[in-house]
Amino acid sequence: MSFQLYKDEDVQEPFARIDAAEARTMVDEGTQLIDVREPDEWEDFHAPQAKHVPLQTFLNSPGQYVGPGDRVVFACARGHRSAVAAEMASALGLESAYNLEGGMNEWRERGYPVE
Repeated sequence: MSFQLYKDEDVQEPFARIDAAEARTMVDEGTQLIDVREPDEWEDFHAPQAKHVPLQTFLNSPGQYVGPGDRVVFACARGHRSAVAAEMASALGLESAYNLEGGMNEWRERGYPVE
């Protein structure tokens, strides 16, 4: 029996990873932004256009928040939890799922609107 190791670039993710500049443009053009951080993180700051759905809530019933034809950017603090949400949404058939790399921290560091 033999095993083959794959390099990271060999693995095709079912969602796209984008930076804060691209995410902001997409959100300004109408793409939905779902923030999967915990309530205390959300209360500290969040994008005005974002919908708050903590990751565990999203994972428990993702079809309640996204459908196959939606365009959604998922965000968390740095981009790890939102990647999980984007992967789950993609598994449900969402073809336009995006993960905000650097998360809401990068969004705020770039001076983009937060409340």
